[in-house]
Amino acid sequence: MTHTVSEAIRETGVTRKAIRIYEAKGLLSPTERTAAGYRLFTDDDIAVLRFIRQAKALGLTLAEIGDILELQRGGAQPCGRVAQLLDAHLAHIDRTLADLRQLRRALLAARRTADQARRAGGEAVVCQIIEAS
Repeated sequence: MTHTVSEAIRETGVTRKAIRIYEAKGLLSPTERTAAGYRLFTDDDIAVLRFIRQAKALGLTLAEIGDILELQRGGAQPCGRVAQLLDAHLAHIDRTLADLRQLRRALLAARRTADQARRAGGEAVVCQIIEAS
């Protein structure tokens, strides 16, 4: 069964622009066209578009999604690669959270120092909150 671009958009939740980008990056195979030049999508194309949307929702980049699709198209089971990518993204999130917790502690300390300096009558060239940090 074939689908028009409007049907593909409705069925997958991706935009027309995204479809063009996915085609240009080779994530989606070039589609069949009608005599009038309209793109036609197969059920497999619809499945790939859904996969791309879901993979992006998990934070995977288009390059990573392309690697996964390439493995699958080559006949390999890409789930091991997907697990590696998700683990890498989780590790990145954990590092970011640790950095944010450290930043929060530094901001709280700067705020306390500034409050203490203000109560003690400390002078500042511009702002005691930053100068006392």
